[in-house]
Amino acid sequence: MVEEKKNATIYDVAAAVGVSLATVSRVVNGSENVRPATRDKVLAAIKELGYRPNAVARGLASKKTTTVGVVMPDMTNLFFSELTRGIDDVAHMYQYDVLLTNTDDDPERALTAIRNLADKQIDGLIFMGSQLSDKVLTAIRATGIPVVLAGSVDKDQQLPSVNIDYKMAFSEVTARFLESGYDRVALVTGSADRAIDVDYRRAGYEAALLKAGKKLDEELIFPGARSYQDGVRLAKVIRDADANAALVYDDEVALGVLNGLQDEGLKVPDDFEIVSANNTTFTLVARPELSSIDQPKYDIGAVAMRMLTKLMDKQDLGEEQILLPYTMVNRSSTK
Repeated sequence: MVEEKKNATIYDVAAAVGVSLATVSRVVNGSENVRPATRDKVLAAIKELGYRPNAVARGLASKKTTTVGVVMPDMTNLFFSELTRGIDDVAHMYQYDVLLTNTDDDPERALTAIRNLADKQIDGLIFMGSQLSDKVLTAIRATGIPVVLAGSVDKDQQLPSVNIDYKMAFSEVTARFLESGYDRVALVTGSADRAIDVDYRRAGYEAALLKAGKKLDEELIFPGARSYQDGVRLAKVIRDADANAALVYDDEVALGVLNGLQDEGLKVPDDFEIVSANNTTFTLVARPELSSIDQPKYDIGAVAMRMLTKLMDKQDLGEEQILLPYTMVNRSSTK
């Protein structure tokens, strides 16, 4: 009789039967390359010891760890949290474990995260966030690991990705403002040197101005806001620039702008209109509630993870640059 142990490991099973770790792993993975008598002994030991096969045990025979890494810029950001929920649900469906790492939207921390995850021999990687620098791209390629971007753009389209058409969305909102008579539309973005802000969000804003025959006013462009406090501080600057509407890339920042403008004595939407871009819970707790671009956040994460499972299984993706549909949600911050 095999002595039952608490939290038995693959080593305990191998020792009890007198076989190698690889043999136990082959049994766990259902490989036919094991003698029936040996298989029976291993299965009996697994049952008596109460051993639960984990990813490492399965990986010894399959050459996989059944683990994927997820690099996210801010675990507290509701937009990326919802993306991660979609990733995790699909990963669970395909029996993959998920390792999350937070970078605080710092490119250097992203580099470290990618290398650390690669050292853990993950099977695939999902990268979220806006800071996709050349160094980060080089580090990703150097791992040789399948990678999919989620809510993150690669302007050269070298990596598979799932997003919405950010340029089109920002152009559409800006055009609506202009058509409604708002001729001083402020644009609040993230970093001034990020592709998603410069080549997509700002590009969409500028395209709408050009189409309407309006000149670009750099005093109405406000990059670098990352938090609620940034939004509050920015409100006075926006007002001093004589803006009468604002398109804000992040809901938390938009909430700060909204409250800051109201502290300055402006009435929203009578004196000033605001549209945000992520449609998270922040848009609903705001007073008035914020109109917003509604991105399919959960679906972006879920589709990215499904694409990654195909890459890890060496299947053809077909289309590598996926743009999911977005909608506009009109609430009380616009007329």
